[in-house]
Amino acid sequence: MLYDSVANHTGPTRSELAPWKRDRSWSSVYSLGVNVARLLTLASRSGNLSPTKQVQRKQTNKQTNDREESRAVTSCLCPGAVSDTCGVCQGANSYGQLGQGHAEDRCEPRLSDAAAAELQSDAVRTVAGGGGHSVLVTEKGQVFVCGQNHRGQLALGSNVDISTFHLCLSLDQTVTHVACGWDFTLFLTDGGQVLACGSNAFGQLGVGPSVTHSADLLVVKCLKDPVVSVAAGLRHSLAVTDLGCVYQWGTGLFNHAKRATSPHPVPSHFCSKVPCLVPGLDQKISHLVAAGSAHCVCLTGDGDLFLWGSNKHGQLTATKPFLSTPAPLKRSLLAGEKVINVWSGWTHVVAQTESGKVFSWGRGDYGQLGRPASTSQNPEQQSAGPLTGGDNQEVCLPAEIEVLRGASQIACGSEHNLAIVGGCLLSWGWNEHGMCGDGTQTDICQPQLISGLRPLVIGCGAGHSMAVCAATTGSR
Repeated sequence: MLYDSVANHTGPTRSELAPWKRDRSWSSVYSLGVNVARLLTLASRSGNLSPTKQVQRKQTNKQTNDREESRAVTSCLCPGAVSDTCGVCQGANSYGQLGQGHAEDRCEPRLSDAAAAELQSDAVRTVAGGGGHSVLVTEKGQVFVCGQNHRGQLALGSNVDISTFHLCLSLDQTVTHVACGWDFTLFLTDGGQVLACGSNAFGQLGVGPSVTHSADLLVVKCLKDPVVSVAAGLRHSLAVTDLGCVYQWGTGLFNHAKRATSPHPVPSHFCSKVPCLVPGLDQKISHLVAAGSAHCVCLTGDGDLFLWGSNKHGQLTATKPFLSTPAPLKRSLLAGEKVINVWSGWTHVVAQTESGKVFSWGRGDYGQLGRPASTSQNPEQQSAGPLTGGDNQEVCLPAEIEVLRGASQIACGSEHNLAIVGGCLLSWGWNEHGMCGDGTQTDICQPQLISGLRPLVIGCGAGHSMAVCAATTGSR
C-alpha cells in the first residue's frame, strides 16, 4: 500500500522502515521499533550497572578516547550525561537509522546518549530522516549521520551502512538545513548553496544524468541564486531561491505526468535532471517548499499555498487526478486564514495558519490526518464537482486538528507525524514499526501524548521518529 503510487518502484518495503527520536538534554536517544537490541547489549556488557555508574564509566572512557574516536556519535548514552539535552528515537531500524548500534525496531522512546564532545557542547538545530537514514544538524552547522548508506546518502565517501551517528567530515561549509529523500540527501548551507549526495537514478540530485549515485557531496550548480528552502520527495527535489523562484528536478513524477498529459508532451519540470523553473508562479514570491511522494507544495510570502503533482489521495484538494502546474489552495478551506507553515507526508499535507490553527488533508486511512475524515463539501466545492481520489475513494478535505492549535513544531513521516504543543510531544498515524512511541504497533488516529519528554526539536524519517529533548530527572 505504501508504495502503490510510486511508478516502477523498486526500493523500499514496509519492513525496511524504522523510527527514531533524538533529545537535546543529555545527548541521548530513545529508539522505537527496529533498534532495540543495542540497549540490551550495552546493558549486558555494563553488568547491569545503575544509570549513575554507567554515566561515570562513560565519562571515564570518554577522557581516554582520542579525538577521532570522539567523532563517532554513539547512540546509547545514559541519563545524567554532561550536556543538558538528550536524544530519543523510535520506529523502524532495519539499517540502524535509530543510531543505536543495532537493527531492531523500537516501539517506545529510548535514550541514546550520543557521546561525542562536539555534540554535547552544541545544540541541535534540525533532524531529518529518509527511507533508512537519519541526519542531525547542529547550531554550529555540523552534520551527524547514520543508517542506510548503499547509495552514499550519508555523504561519508563510502557506501557502508553505519548504526551509530558519525560526524560528516566531508562538509567544509556550515549547514543550516537538510532534506532527506528515500535514498538521497540535500544540504542547504549558510551561503544558500545546495549540496547533494546519494542516489541519482531519477536525477534527484540535480547534477545531470551522468552520475548514477554519489557518496561524495556534489554542488547543485544550476541554482545560481542563493537558496532559502529545499525539500526532498521520494524521487524528486524542490528549492526556493531568495528571489522567490521555485525550482524542481528529478523524474520521480514523470510517469504520473505522462499519464495525465498524454498525448501532449510532459512539462519540462517533471522530466528534468537539473533544476528547472516551475511555471505558473511568476507573479508570486515563494519562500518555503514541501514535497510528498509524488506531489509538491510551496508557500508564498502572502500566506497562500500552491500545490501540483499527483492528487490520487486528494492531497491537492482538486477535482483532477494530476495537476501539471501549481494551483492555489482556496483560503476558504482553511477558515479564510493565511498559512504560515506547511509540511508534507507522502500522501497527506499539514498546514498551520496565522492564528495557530493546524489543518490536515489527503490520505487518512492510517490515521495520519489526526482526526476523523471530513468528506462534507462547502457550496464552493460542490459547484466544482465531487472530490475523488484516483482510486475512487472520496478524499479527506482540509479540517482542523483542534488539539494541535498553537503547535510550535510539526514533522511528517511517510504516514505518521510528530508535534510539539505546549512543550509536550504528540504523535499519530501509521505505527506498524512503533514510530508513534506508545509501545504498540497499532495505528493512532488522533494525536496522543508521549509522556516524560520535554521536546525541543523533532523530525521524522519515512518510518522512524526523532526528538531532541531537554533533560528531565525521570528520563529513561
